[in-house]
Amino acid sequence: MPVRIRLQRHGRRKRPFYHIVAADVRSPRDGKFIEKLGTYNPMTVPATIELDRMAAYKWIEKGAQPSDTVRAILRFKGVMYFKHLMRGVNKGALTPDEANQKFQEWIEAKEGKIAVRRDAETKRQLDFHAALSGKVPVVKEPEPAPAPAAEAPAEEAAPEVTPTSELDAAIAEAAGETAAPAAEEAPAAEEKTEEA
Repeated sequence: MPVRIRLQRHGRRKRPFYHIVAADVRSPRDGKFIEKLGTYNPMTVPATIELDRMAAYKWIEKGAQPSDTVRAILRFKGVMYFKHLMRGVNKGALTPDEANQKFQEWIEAKEGKIAVRRDAETKRQLDFHAALSGKVPVVKEPEPAPAPAAEAPAEEAAPEVTPTSELDAAIAEAAGETAAPAAEEAPAAEEKTEEA
């Protein structure tokens, strides 16, 4: 069963989004696959590529043939360079530590170039919006996800129960009313019951 590393199209019309998969040659383009290796979004500038490099390398070593586009993606993400370094390790020209160090240096340099290009594109978009509307839109940084807390026993995780009077006061304050008129009405009601 020959295996091919290829793109699987997703996304709506005129907005493609691809999954990079290892699939049997005989399966249809968007059909069954063996393993999903990553994603490719050509609509962003620069294109967004998420790839499990080591899984792709293992498939290449097993003899999987990449399509032309996927071969370019693998070259761009450094899988083919890693294959080249591992060939040098197998021949004895490099040690595994040297190969890993060279690969990490290559990845850092590549990610730096991509970050510079992404920043230039963001600046270009902000300049365009400033020229179009006269003011620069505020770009908010996404907040980091909160760290998951360790699971506590059910007794400690129970929410605090707020007394009803404090809850009513908080609701009244939120509605714009003050809690004082409610407190004044209660003694007036008590006086009426004493007079009767």
